[in-house]
Amino acid sequence: MRVRGAFDSPSRWLWLIKWCVLATPHYPILLVLYLVYLPLTVIAGVAILISGRYPRPLFDFNVGVLRWSWRVMNYRFPMNSTDRYPPFTLASRPDYPADLQVDYPDRLDNRTVLVKSWLLGLPQVLMCWALEPVLQLLCVITALTLLITGTIPAGMSDLLLGIVRWRYRVAVYVSLMRDEYPPFRLDQGERWATDGAA
Repeated sequence: MRVRGAFDSPSRWLWLIKWCVLATPHYPILLVLYLVYLPLTVIAGVAILISGRYPRPLFDFNVGVLRWSWRVMNYRFPMNSTDRYPPFTLASRPDYPADLQVDYPDRLDNRTVLVKSWLLGLPQVLMCWALEPVLQLLCVITALTLLITGTIPAGMSDLLLGIVRWRYRVAVYVSLMRDEYPPFRLDQGERWATDGAA
């Protein structure tokens, strides 16, 4: 899985209206997409159980939903990395400052499909929940820093991106898209990180 989030010189004040006004058209669409995402993941789980394969159209749709939500998150909180408006599409957009890619697996382990989402993924999900207050605090600090200084320190941005990458790795794993267990790490640093694990 690869998550790219480029810092694209956002304005110091636009974040004040991004999350509550400008990004609002994305919210109902994402809500509907996630309502479809969940049953498609269950259907994909049945297919994996029977055939060991994630149906490609379902895979592409679910990756697209994660990609769309990541672009919106990069635009507003938690990242505030760009003022470029997120496109209304599930497709990859290399020209946009944020993107998410998940390689399609040829085969998946049908023996673990019944325990991946809840039993094996539970420690990771709990860690992501435990990091939520930290993520919210960092969002406030970075927003205020952007307002006062006109920029977000690279270390702060990298820390936020690391937390987001971890959350998306976990989402990919519990959504049955990969067999590799997500590592317990933040992957700070590069703006486009390639993870050996989902």
